Amino acid sequence: MSFTITLQSKNEIFTAREDETILAAALRSSHSFPYGCRNGACGSCKGKIISGNIQYGEIPLTGITEEEHETGFALFCQARPISDLIIEAREVAGVGDLAIRKLPSRVAKIEKLSHDVLRLFLKLPATERLQFLAGQYIDILLQNGKRRSFSLANAPYDDEFLELHIRHYDGGLFSEYAFHKMHEKSLLRIEGPLGTFFLREESDNPIIMVAGGTGFAPIKSIVEHLLGNSLKRIIYLYWGARGRQDLYLHELAKSWADQNKYIHYIPVLSEPGKDDQWQGRTGFVHNAVLSDFADLSGYEVYTCGPPPMVKAIQKTFVERGLAEDYIYSDSFEFAPHG
Repeated sequence: MSFTITLQSKNEIFTAREDETILAAALRSSHSFPYGCRNGACGSCKGKIISGNIQYGEIPLTGITEEEHETGFALFCQARPISDLIIEAREVAGVGDLAIRKLPSRVAKIEKLSHDVLRLFLKLPATERLQFLAGQYIDILLQNGKRRSFSLANAPYDDEFLELHIRHYDGGLFSEYAFHKMHEKSLLRIEGPLGTFFLREESDNPIIMVAGGTGFAPIKSIVEHLLGNSLKRIIYLYWGARGRQDLYLHELAKSWADQNKYIHYIPVLSEPGKDDQWQGRTGFVHNAVLSDFADLSGYEVYTCGPPPMVKAIQKTFVERGLAEDYIYSDSFEFAPHG
């Protein structure tokens, strides 16, 4: 069974399953309701029930007063509809509406994706969740005031863990620690969400995504956000790497294209080895895009990766008709000692 939920201010409707909270259904339907803990404690997700009925589970609700409850307010992170609803709710419009927070986290899982890439899953305290936009990043706060930036690779609605892709660099202060000393249950302190690289959901233009190396991480967040919210935008995903092993989640990206007619996946290797037995595209990834598109007007481009790649895209794509305002980029600068 499912119920319809109407946003009174916009007269827009989304659907909630009977086992879903109002917040979970809203996020799944691409409505950016604010939240902080998803645990009934902080009150950030508070909104008003204009009509209809809800129920709560057994979790104590410290984020709402009895007086607020009596006047129709509800904690959307815990409230489940038991009828169709009309509600009042705030929505996060952009980066400026999200609180940047410093939080402790614990390493829940470490997974080696390739010879030089780790995937970390970070768990925040039980009373905390980090709200972010697809494509943003966090800083890991290190000793002596140093910090390292890593893009969030999970979709915003899938926020039980924060997923990071860490590439090893010789001499990299954090990457050396992550590869050689970090273990499950290690404690880290983070700050975020940060960055202006995020999906612009108000547009329906076709998207060209260009990732270089671990620049795939924020692209993964954006693609999974689009898939999770059933947003039907045409996507051409180009992932550039040196050799086959550097396409560390190749099968995942391939499955997106295999299972969704709107997604086209084009991996490109710049230096394939004999052992790769590579039959796909070769060369620089931005040149592969230029070979496929004579006219880039009407597209939006999201690109993440090494600075030379990002700079080449910004220059050559504009020469092909792409509007500068439609290039969204995140240049991955390497800090060897930070």
